[in-house]
Amino acid sequence: MASLSPAELDARLHLHALPELGAVRQRLLLDAFGSASAALSAPASAWRALRLPAVAADARRSPATRERVDQALAWLEDPERHLLCLGDERYPALLAEIADPPPLLFVEGRVELLERPQLALVGSRQASAQGLDNARRFAHSLAAAGFCITSGLALGIDGAAHQGALDAGGGTVAVLGTGLRQLYPRRHLGLARRLLAEGGALVSELPLDCTPQAANFPRRNRIISGLSLGTLVVEASPSSGSLITARLAAEQGREVFALPGSIHHPGARGCHQLIREGAQLVEGVEHILEALQGWRSLAPVATAAVVEDHPLLRQLAAGPLNSEELARLCRLSLPEVLVQLTELELEGRVVAQQGSWTRLG
Repeated sequence: MASLSPAELDARLHLHALPELGAVRQRLLLDAFGSASAALSAPASAWRALRLPAVAADARRSPATRERVDQALAWLEDPERHLLCLGDERYPALLAEIADPPPLLFVEGRVELLERPQLALVGSRQASAQGLDNARRFAHSLAAAGFCITSGLALGIDGAAHQGALDAGGGTVAVLGTGLRQLYPRRHLGLARRLLAEGGALVSELPLDCTPQAANFPRRNRIISGLSLGTLVVEASPSSGSLITARLAAEQGREVFALPGSIHHPGARGCHQLIREGAQLVEGVEHILEALQGWRSLAPVATAAVVEDHPLLRQLAAGPLNSEELARLCRLSLPEVLVQLTELELEGRVVAQQGSWTRLG
């Protein structure tokens, strides 16, 4: 794929700015005419033949449309802002493979992250304290292993996933359901600023000034899963939007992972449902690394420190755990776990802190 010319980029933005011309209709025009420039020059009768709304065809020469294009071009003058168009050599290869790739993406931050191996981590907005902790720990370990953590900047699990990746010094991508000038939720404005300051990226297919609209959030989920090798659902009810992301990932031929939980916890039911439908049950980060081992050679941080022969160290790779949790996860008796932890502590490989065990090195 070659880079698009400035005239074609302008034309792509022009199509994107037209009313009632969403992603599907934009791709229809590109397929029919071969380029956005040719589509914009085609007669209105040709647009009618494609059953496109008259309001879109009529707005092609509207001063308001031209103004929106000029505003987008002005936004792109910042070297940290980018426009990736379907067919452009910089467009993410994995995303281009899905059934309905977005015609263009606005990106702010490190655009090269979109070509890094990514792992989507999603879940409930009303997450439990344990769910938030699991999201942070898994994101931290996966980011340390070299994966870019991709999520939706939402409250709850999404925010914890971005924070865990940043705390590990790793890459993270936030795919928004709004325009990049209308960050939502506003409570995560500080997180978005931190993400950009520490080398992450914000992504949206929507016009820059697009405000929150309910229909756009399920649509953006196909981008989260489409950019990623796999999707991990940490905690979700059966009605959670994160289940949409997981099912889209399965339809796209990507891996789907889910964390199990208590049968008494409503937030675990969505994950259990996914597991019944074929998602891989995950108890530790090594389960994900094993499933995606073909990509581990691309990781900038050596993963040998994450995958370890000792079963207790494997569990602690995702973060601190107490003795009872380790016994349950490793299917060992508590006395046996305490003996092994004592040996590992004497070897300088673990340390006890505030009632939990933490892996060293």
